[in-house]
Amino acid sequence: MSRSGSGQTDPSRGTYIAVITNRSTTLVIRGFMLFSIGVFLALVLNLLQVQRNVTLFPPDVISSIFSSAWWVPPCCGTASAIIGLLYPCIDCRLGEPHKFKREWSSVMRCVAVFVGINHASAKVDFANNVQLSLTLAALSIGLWWTFDRSRSGFGLGVVIALLATLSTQLLVYNGVFQYTSPDFLYIRSWLPCIFFAGVITMGNIGRQLALYECKLMSEKAHQD
Repeated sequence: MSRSGSGQTDPSRGTYIAVITNRSTTLVIRGFMLFSIGVFLALVLNLLQVQRNVTLFPPDVISSIFSSAWWVPPCCGTASAIIGLLYPCIDCRLGEPHKFKREWSSVMRCVAVFVGINHASAKVDFANNVQLSLTLAALSIGLWWTFDRSRSGFGLGVVIALLATLSTQLLVYNGVFQYTSPDFLYIRSWLPCIFFAGVITMGNIGRQLALYECKLMSEKAHQD
């Protein structure tokens, strides 16, 4: 809490907290931040998977970023916002606030591991798709165990991953886009693992943003 030299609360600080702790405003702010993070990750992950053998600074790096269909990043951003807002809401409804590794450094490590799992799906050579799928499944569950460990997080991650996989399968079946070398009903068998890891990652980001909001509300209540 910021105070002036005379011991009074800084008016600008109080106005900021009053605006930021309005429930509707905070939901919009959190949703926008989650949407932006989702769009950014979609662009980065697409860049990592554009070519199998990529140089450090490929000459067509700028065009590669936007080589996907224009609707992919907004869809990923929307899904990220929904997931990030849903996780703390489910925690609240179940009466089980998530307290495991609640700091931004842990969240950033979770994001880094998720990017690494996605990168491995495109860059690491495996003997067959079954070995690749099992490896990514183990890594995804390991990500949940390391950064989440909640039953609600695991259950919600599995459900959303299955729904996302089904939606992707329908899009591919209708010719919206396609995967190279599909091995499971028009899609790659490791895709649910990537979706699960992404859900856990965005859930952690959403929880951390909600925790920051709670701290601001507590500060406002203390001022009042």
